[in-house]
Amino acid sequence: MRTSNAEAVDTLRRFSRLFTAKIGVLDEDFLGRDRPLGESRTLFEIGRGTAAVTDLRDRLGLDSGYLSRLLRQLESAGLVVTSADPEDGRRRLVSLTAAGQAEWTVLDGLSNRRIEGLMEPLGARQAARLVALVAEGHDLIAAATATFTRAPSSDPEAIRAMSAYFDEIDRVFPDGFDPGDWRAESAAAFDGENGAFVLLHLADRVVGCGGWQTIDTGVGEIKRMWLDPAARGLGLGRRLLADLEDRVAEHGHRAVRLDTNENLGPAIAMYEAAGYRRVPRYNDNPYATHFFEKHLV
Repeated sequence: MRTSNAEAVDTLRRFSRLFTAKIGVLDEDFLGRDRPLGESRTLFEIGRGTAAVTDLRDRLGLDSGYLSRLLRQLESAGLVVTSADPEDGRRRLVSLTAAGQAEWTVLDGLSNRRIEGLMEPLGARQAARLVALVAEGHDLIAAATATFTRAPSSDPEAIRAMSAYFDEIDRVFPDGFDPGDWRAESAAAFDGENGAFVLLHLADRVVGCGGWQTIDTGVGEIKRMWLDPAARGLGLGRRLLADLEDRVAEHGHRAVRLDTNENLGPAIAMYEAAGYRRVPRYNDNPYATHFFEKHLV
């Protein structure tokens, strides 16, 4: 029997109340370090490496005003320092001081010990089950909160994602794949008014991409859809496809097309499940063996 929405919400809320209480989220003195969780969590994120304040805000999901207050408190304690980005004076960077690094090390150790203490009463099989369930829960929550943002094709993350896409199909295609001058082609296809390139963000990293371009009156084409293998199985490919379709429809197009290769079976299955139908060849892509079209609402 499928769990009702009310039951699902109640289950997740009960877990949230239990877990936040057990790890000390509500403590004013988190882990005995004389600061609440907000400051400690911010300090921990900064400790992962020098970061732009805007990136830190996005990773933590905080508004600018609250994050600024947290950073001022950490600066007053001598734990962090902010500076202008030497490559872009409009951006601020934040990093740990020596005292901040020492405090980060203490926090990291205390956090580990608290979680170890939480699992200690469990047997080995129970502990392994808990870890597996939490890992799956983490991935599903991250998938539920994934975001899609437009980016220029020259964005470093866009280049990384497209490079990974080309590397993967080069391995999958029996005779390999030659991408040609893909950077120039991407700029022409996605960076104008009649196209766009989209990055899929899962938690604090980019795990997918895709773009669309106008190929005829009222017709858009989806290209270069890729999803990191580690992020597959969470329904993100279908959501990425739907996001691209929405962008094509918002542009005023009534249909969307795409091509693919016979060696990409999972992709073909996803397109067919999403309502795409086979159509005759519509371009001269030498690597394409299957051509699809879908009418948009």
